[in-house]
Amino acid sequence: MKILILSTWFPYPPIQGSKIRAYNMIRSLSQEHEVAVISFKDMDVKDEWIEHLHQYCKEVIIVDQNPFHYSKFKTWLGFFSTRPSAVVAGYSAKMAGAVQEFARKWKPDLLFALTFVTAPYALQITKTLRVVDMDNLLALMLRDLYINAQGFFQKQRRYLAYRKFKNYENHLYQKFDLALVCSDLDKSRAVEYIDLSKEKIVPIPNGIEIKLSPPRTIHKFNHKLIFNGSLSYWPNFDAMDYFLSDIFPLILKSIPDCEILITGKNDAVDTHKLPDYQGKVIFTGFVEDIHALVSSCAACVVPLRHGAGTRLKVLEAMAVGTPVVTTPKGAEGLEVNHGQHLLLANTPEDFANKTVQILQDQNFREKIVQEGRMLVEKVYDWRVIGQKLNQTINSLTNS
Repeated sequence: MKILILSTWFPYPPIQGSKIRAYNMIRSLSQEHEVAVISFKDMDVKDEWIEHLHQYCKEVIIVDQNPFHYSKFKTWLGFFSTRPSAVVAGYSAKMAGAVQEFARKWKPDLLFALTFVTAPYALQITKTLRVVDMDNLLALMLRDLYINAQGFFQKQRRYLAYRKFKNYENHLYQKFDLALVCSDLDKSRAVEYIDLSKEKIVPIPNGIEIKLSPPRTIHKFNHKLIFNGSLSYWPNFDAMDYFLSDIFPLILKSIPDCEILITGKNDAVDTHKLPDYQGKVIFTGFVEDIHALVSSCAACVVPLRHGAGTRLKVLEAMAVGTPVVTTPKGAEGLEVNHGQHLLLANTPEDFANKTVQILQDQNFREKIVQEGRMLVEKVYDWRVIGQKLNQTINSLTNS
């Protein structure tokens, strides 16, 4: 079967969550189908990256436009539209033309849109099956922003954004033959908030490549914590603001030499707004080998309070043998048990106590590490997930 995949991001190298998901979906589908990709250009793309994708794709077409860069004028126009401003301002005639021209020549059997950004272009092609990967439920993220808004005008503005996106996603996704989400939890939320029938929604979890994340064999005793996520994503920034303001001071009372590494490109982020601890908070910037850095730390902290989808940072840490302390929000959608695969904490005091326990109790830490690794191998390896994805697509075409 011919599958044309429309990608919001150029999917290689897989250096962040959405690209990891896109890249592994492309690879998995190429094992049983003929695949072509049309992608926005969200960054400068090297020739060797395109060549790498040609291992799996018959065609790789790049639309020279960043889907997240648009003029203030278009954003202003979107304010007066019934559709979300990001949808109005981000619409690309270049992408629409590229999809229509290639589909006319190649005649795909199935259009596969990665996120709401590329979904409208898939709907322009008729007489073919259409699948959308929802990745994150953006309406729910906007709902969180609305609920936590401060002040009358901010609350009204965020409520308007939430309602627009909820209505838009509701009408958009109903036009697809199948919608993919990251977890059973996201499926139940989609049924509730976006009025999708449960028969049209299939959970395809996020995952990692186990072979790229060998467990560490030497467990160095140190007091290094790590948060492996870019602060340019606002739920991550909020998580670190919460951790450094309310949790880290409590940890330092018990373990004065504790420090935390925060990874990811933060060029556009004002890190000076975060509390400073005189060298105990280290911003690493982009890290080429994130697995090695995570495995060198004693624990991974994921104090998320907002966001949707599932957290690859949790799975990455579990895969390399670094125990995780997180909030219930940080573990949403993952088949994990508190005290077995990781530790959950609701309050700053509880989060600090659980982190200190992991740092000081080596036997308990090793137990958590072993159980976490086994879970990732069984459920969250892309070899397992890829089989489910292909089974899902094959079932759709057979029906």
